[in-house]
Amino acid sequence: MREAVLAGQAPPYPVRPVIDESWRRVLRCGLDPERGAVGNPLALDELERRRRRSGIGAVLPTLREGLLGAADAARAIVVVSDADGRILWREGNSAVCRLADALGLAEGADWAETAAGTNAIGTALVVRRPLQVHSAEHYVRAHHPWTCAAAPVTDPRDGRLLGTVDVSGPASTLHPATLSLVTAVARLAESELDVCHRAELEQLRAVAAPLLSRMPGKALVTDPHGWTAAVVGMVPPRRLVLPRSSDGSGRVWLPSLGTCTVEPVPGGHLVRVCEDDADGPAVPQRVVLDVRRARQWSVTVSGDAGSWSQDLSPRHAELLVALAVHRPGRTAAQLSEDLFGTPRREVTVRAEMSRLRRTLAAVLDHRPYRFADHVHVDLRRPDPPGLLLPGSTAPVVTALR
Repeated sequence: MREAVLAGQAPPYPVRPVIDESWRRVLRCGLDPERGAVGNPLALDELERRRRRSGIGAVLPTLREGLLGAADAARAIVVVSDADGRILWREGNSAVCRLADALGLAEGADWAETAAGTNAIGTALVVRRPLQVHSAEHYVRAHHPWTCAAAPVTDPRDGRLLGTVDVSGPASTLHPATLSLVTAVARLAESELDVCHRAELEQLRAVAAPLLSRMPGKALVTDPHGWTAAVVGMVPPRRLVLPRSSDGSGRVWLPSLGTCTVEPVPGGHLVRVCEDDADGPAVPQRVVLDVRRARQWSVTVSGDAGSWSQDLSPRHAELLVALAVHRPGRTAAQLSEDLFGTPRREVTVRAEMSRLRRTLAAVLDHRPYRFADHVHVDLRRPDPPGLLLPGSTAPVVTALR
């Protein structure tokens, strides 16, 4: 089946969709199907820097405890990567580690899909879901003697992809429960991060409450990720999407509150609603939807009051792309067709659009769903078009590719 796809022919048997889509993405990149992209691993100082900056390092003990014993007994190894596909840690059976060295599966190596072809680590980062890749499902022939199962780990505070945890070994070590075990341990790690975040919020709340009690007007204190710790003079939002950057004027425009001032406090931000703008937010004039990168997409809203940016989940990126190419608007049923190929997922579409409009209400209208008429929309797509939102199977995305 792999040989047929590489030759541009129809495979003799159906290929798993996730593998077939990955093969074709890698094929478009021109990667060597025999050896992949042979590159140098990270220097030791750069590897240490990435380890320190990686949020996945905080749950490394949990990953080790959940997987290392089982992997070692099964003649496999545990591999932890960052969101770029770089291997940060590798442990397990010593004999298998020596085999992995010959394969290039070593600390500091690049196992992103664009460098190593279809593999559990790199492909799981693209599709953002757990995945097992066995033997000849790997794009690169040199990887065929191996099997691997990986699950992405995301930060529950902001949905940011932290990396993957993976169990790899010789193809003979394949076990149908491996993927379930890796997935369960990844979810356990995310739960641990969530518990730590809740404890941090409680500590911030103890600092914020007395600060806000002496403050007039509308104000709130959030953690660095925008989660509300304390509030005064207004209904508390569960989370406030804060700007990644401001124009340096000392004021920023927030879609849900209007013009505000944002000041640092220990452990977070103090956000005060400007009284002269309390009746409504400034009118934005331009939206830039940037989906050029492989795994990170953003929307930037700008106007007279400044600019504001937000990272997008894969689903929200799909929705905004659909609205950008259909400026007159789409009903919930039409967006369901755009995303799922059926008009019957209207409830899912409405729920996702409701989440989007919590922060983008000033630029998104409804009945039908559309970008507001007064807003100029700039959709920035990748070149070549085939790399648009890799991993997405939405009909509107595949048509644009």
